Amino acid sequence: MELLKNLAKLHTTELGVLRIKRNLGIECDDAVAWCMDRISSPEAVIERKGKNWYITVDGCIITVNAYSYTIITAHKLRKER
Repeated sequence: MELLKNLAKLHTTELGVLRIKRNLGIECDDAVAWCMDRISSPEAVIERKGKNWYITVDGCIITVNAYSYTIITAHKLRKER
């Protein structure tokens, strides 16, 4: 899988770090490392739609730009009603 081969290229902006931490409610020092860990998990479901990769794992969805490997956002999965 192309995304997994290029995990070292993953990065995000300062605002991206804040958005990821806020949306997921996590208190970690390195949000990129946190995302890398989840993306490389055997349980991760990775699919590409257009210009983005969508990784579903541990009750959250991580969105990564397929060309720049920028983590755009991450959020918790909504519960189905």
